[in-house]
Amino acid sequence: MKQTQYVAREPDAQGFIDYPAEEHAVWNTLITRQLKVIEGRACQEYLDGIEKLGLPHDRIPQLSEINKVLGETTGWQVARVPALIPFQTFFELLANKQFPVATFIRTREELDYLQEPDIFHEIFGHCPLLTNPWFAEFTHTYGKLGLQASKEERVYLARLYWMTIEFGLVNTPEGQRIYGGGILSSPKETVYSLSDEPEHQAFDPLECMRTPYRIDILQPLYFVLPNLKRLFDLAHEDIMGMVKKGMALGLHAPKFPPKPKAA
Repeated sequence: MKQTQYVAREPDAQGFIDYPAEEHAVWNTLITRQLKVIEGRACQEYLDGIEKLGLPHDRIPQLSEINKVLGETTGWQVARVPALIPFQTFFELLANKQFPVATFIRTREELDYLQEPDIFHEIFGHCPLLTNPWFAEFTHTYGKLGLQASKEERVYLARLYWMTIEFGLVNTPEGQRIYGGGILSSPKETVYSLSDEPEHQAFDPLECMRTPYRIDILQPLYFVLPNLKRLFDLAHEDIMGMVKKGMALGLHAPKFPPKPKAA
């Protein structure tokens, strides 16, 4: 487990989390800016989810507000977690239809990028699509598979998650659109991911599992779903069979330089 400077905020006895005014202001900056950037770039299913959630702009939402909408749409909930959680906890939560949300928000110094998933990334990036039954089904299946997988198998599953739920694109009649939460919560990557600079490949789950990635750079490659329902269909395919095949074939060469060693 890596260390983090951030500490998740604790709720009171009624489950209410009291954030300082500065943190509400950071949320306002992030959501106002990002709603403009995703126009014409986010997929329709995500935009439908944003509408259903009705996220406040002037303050950080309470988890109970998110839970009400998720419960009514797909039966999911969000679960308060510290900044970083082990793989095991992550899979357990997803298997129980609970999406982990760390109850801290980035500082202004890290407005554009931070390595830890904060409440803006989790709620703005991921929760809108958890109102979509196709996306919710895939996420639930993914959690159940991860719970039963070995440590080695989990690494291959993690790459599938990264290339879909975090950094996935989808084809639409209007062109390529974004559904990955890691992109949708980043102004820079939202624009970059749909540009001619990175590589775009047709979605192939086995290829996703065999593709190395770095978390601290703009992605050199994005996999593009034919439509969002492809995730629902994948949930009913033999994903663990693909993992075993991927492990036998091994990884592709990275499309990025190695991470610089810390001084």
